[in-house]
Amino acid sequence: MGILASRSKTLLPLLAAALIFTVWALVAKPGFIAVMAGERQIPIYSVKREYRVVSLTFDAAWGNEDTEALIGILGRYNIKATFFVVGDWARKYPESVRQLSDAGHEIMSHSDRHEHMTRLSPSQISADLKACNDAVEAVTGVRPALFRCPYGEYDDNVVRAARDMGMEVIQWDVDSLDWMDKTAAQIQERVLGGVGPGSIVLFHNAAKHTPEALEGIITGLMREGYSFARVSELLLTENYSIDNSGMQIPAR
Repeated sequence: MGILASRSKTLLPLLAAALIFTVWALVAKPGFIAVMAGERQIPIYSVKREYRVVSLTFDAAWGNEDTEALIGILGRYNIKATFFVVGDWARKYPESVRQLSDAGHEIMSHSDRHEHMTRLSPSQISADLKACNDAVEAVTGVRPALFRCPYGEYDDNVVRAARDMGMEVIQWDVDSLDWMDKTAAQIQERVLGGVGPGSIVLFHNAAKHTPEALEGIITGLMREGYSFARVSELLLTENYSIDNSGMQIPAR
């Protein structure tokens, strides 16, 4: 018994050390890290760009009172933006969808009924996205290729379901918080203070002070040397990865 006990005391530290070494060796392998990172589905929040370019985006889910004003302001500066619209909104306001499209703005998906997508099954998510895409395509003739989750809520199932349909999921790295009825000055301060090269800015088409704030944001960004691109133009289309912050970066 004494010999067995002595051997056990000797073997246990050796086994523990071997186990630690094995785990370290696995984790240290680049391939192992890539597999672990690849399991998490991350949307795109921004794009790594070496020059000053930004995408202005607007979510349209319920109201429509400011859409024409936004089209007018963007048009004065020849800026093309991306509007993420809900399918129900597109069916309710087809003329506004057509006006946006005719003005050169891209119309993308914000789901069909603005539900909490994380509560849906993969098949329900796919059906919802298809319904919204059908509604937009019926008006514009162009099928959305980008999707923004309602409430900004997503999980792996939501992102994977969209990507399985050939759609990319787009978040934002600068939130204007216009939906909180902040003043025009507060909205301008948030956006101008938060934007960087490759930023995606979130606005809403029916927020109280967005039109009032928008012109100052545009002129402020122009003074800082920024140009403007639709999200589809901002994105990298090949040889890229998405880091843990959601930044789309060129592959090395």
